[in-house]
Amino acid sequence: MKVTTLKDIAIELGISVATVSKALKDYPDVNKATKEKIIQTARKLNYSPNQLAVNLRTKQTKTIGVIIPTTVHHFFSKVIDGIIEEAEKKGYLVIILQSSEKLMLEKLQVNLLIDKRVDGILMSLSNKTNEFVHLKKVLSRNIPLVLFDKIEPSIQCSKVRIDDEKAAYDAVSYLISKGYKKISHFRGDLNPKISNDRFKGYKKALEDHRIDYDPSLVYICNNNTDFEDGYNNAKKLIQENPEVDAIFTITDLVAIGVIKYFNENKIKIPEDVAVFGFSNWFMSSVVSPSLTTVHQPAHQMGVVATEILLEEIEHNKDNKPSIHKEVILPTELIFRESS
Repeated sequence: MKVTTLKDIAIELGISVATVSKALKDYPDVNKATKEKIIQTARKLNYSPNQLAVNLRTKQTKTIGVIIPTTVHHFFSKVIDGIIEEAEKKGYLVIILQSSEKLMLEKLQVNLLIDKRVDGILMSLSNKTNEFVHLKKVLSRNIPLVLFDKIEPSIQCSKVRIDDEKAAYDAVSYLISKGYKKISHFRGDLNPKISNDRFKGYKKALEDHRIDYDPSLVYICNNNTDFEDGYNNAKKLIQENPEVDAIFTITDLVAIGVIKYFNENKIKIPEDVAVFGFSNWFMSSVVSPSLTTVHQPAHQMGVVATEILLEEIEHNKDNKPSIHKEVILPTELIFRESS
């Protein structure tokens, strides 16, 4: 099908291309009757503006890129909802990519978004991201970058996150207040900041309540959000530390793996062992027993991160400097049957 051009509209009406162009841009020096005829003809001929030309003129593509580690986790689906909702309000389209917790794929995706000339990038880093040249490349191209959830403190950009250490501290302190003393932690991989911060919160809560830290009660979940990690580590824990009375997990999905193993092996929750999750995704409220957890404001995180990014994009457009922000959103303990 032939693409309609400004010239086609001009020929149809017997007027100049310049007049057509001005009318479609709503210039005041084209009279109302002529402007209306041009608009009607443009609709009849299914004219749409050349987006590349519009982009070159405005120096914007009206697109933003989003890179997340995984789409499996309910948390990230809610973040994406917030991002899309806020972006659409301002007329932006969203390109969503998944790094699958792989640094090399994350790097390729950053390069792709740069090549696509997105106006800005939102990112939650992969668990394997331990060097940051690709992030510095984004900033060197003067592309606004906002990190959320899994961030890197050394990168000079805006960030939106929770206080993972405090949230973990509050969760473990609650377990202690309920009388649990032999508390295990199913922690995340050793690299991501969030898993290290949650481990610090766990350890500090024990110390502040005068409970000796026992490294044998800490089990690593290499995938951070893996149901099987929870299931397999629960099996190991009961074999190696049968006296444990509570478990604090890195995510709800890990906790649900624990609950499945316990249910299958007639280990009563919370009478024998209490289970505490992290995120408050949908399944935590419907699993049996329902899961006590930390609520992360996922949707709000997506909205706030997008608001900051779009503000920085506008500053870029107007050649104004942006002051980087770090927003720490509040968390909440959600008490259910598992504790």
